[in-house]
Amino acid sequence: MMQGTRYQGILFAGAGLTLGLLLALPEAAQARAPDPAKVMGATECAECHKEETETWKKTRHYKTFKELPRNKEARKIGKALGLRRVRSEGLCLTCHFSSKTEDNGKTKPIAGISCESCHSPAKDWIKRHSKYSGKKKETETPEEAKQRWIDAEAAGMIRPSMIYTLTKNCYGCHIVPEEKLVNKGGHPAGSPFELVRWSQGEIRHNTWHNSGKENRPLSQERLRLFYAVGVAVELENSLRALSTATEKDRFAVTMAKRVQIVRLRARRLARATKDPDLIALARAASGARLSLGEAKSLAGVADLVAKAAKSFAEKHDGSKLAAIDRFLPKSKEHKGETRAPGS
Repeated sequence: MMQGTRYQGILFAGAGLTLGLLLALPEAAQARAPDPAKVMGATECAECHKEETETWKKTRHYKTFKELPRNKEARKIGKALGLRRVRSEGLCLTCHFSSKTEDNGKTKPIAGISCESCHSPAKDWIKRHSKYSGKKKETETPEEAKQRWIDAEAAGMIRPSMIYTLTKNCYGCHIVPEEKLVNKGGHPAGSPFELVRWSQGEIRHNTWHNSGKENRPLSQERLRLFYAVGVAVELENSLRALSTATEKDRFAVTMAKRVQIVRLRARRLARATKDPDLIALARAASGARLSLGEAKSLAGVADLVAKAAKSFAEKHDGSKLAAIDRFLPKSKEHKGETRAPGS
């Protein structure tokens, strides 16, 4: 068991570093790396999503494009890893930038963390998503709209209703999955990311369904789901990261600590809600041995957690999960200032 005094002094939360310092090696992030050949660029989304785009421009997700290459800590990490330029090396691109393959075949970063970083590269789904079944918005029938969303999802679009998939995208970067980056590069092993706090702060852009009149917070029911699924995915991804560790060093110790912390949160949720899926994932995680040489076992536990998390997200609309309310972060704890439409 990796515990005790070795936890002391670990840069667990990445204190003092900007949000834009969560790097990931290409081989460790291939499963979630956006395909640059299918990236359209934020300007395509902005044609319709003007308010959402203006909100994005106020966030660190947007600002990382210019700020990260000038950041002293980022340069220090890059130097330790033998990188020449932060914005032109594959090591940094997966999590920090949106890259696009141009008509000439060359791929280059075109933005920071953008629309397609979260909702997936749009080439295969953007037209179906945005064309109202070939009609005007007012004349598209509910049945046609429903089928349009089904088709867009089938083509790869990640919608806000797909809580598990969307959350996996978040934690794919907010928990660093590569030990070399941490042990050799000195990079934080992750950020103190919690889905409700970070999604309801500066990045909140819930303006589409009210024609840009207000940036609404999630309903209480959705907040409950976000919190519980966030705990489950954090547990899953921490276990997966730990399963890849080969050295008893900073990466392994930090991931073991994160697993210990989040599985306690999962246990509390299971006791409070008495939900079968939350109970299943908490039980699975409680038996995990947080040691080197346990790659297969840890990955297997992560699979069980993922299965239960998906089942939980599919079964619930949040209305019967009031027991989660006491765990929800207060609005004053949300990460960053939420933008009001027109500001």
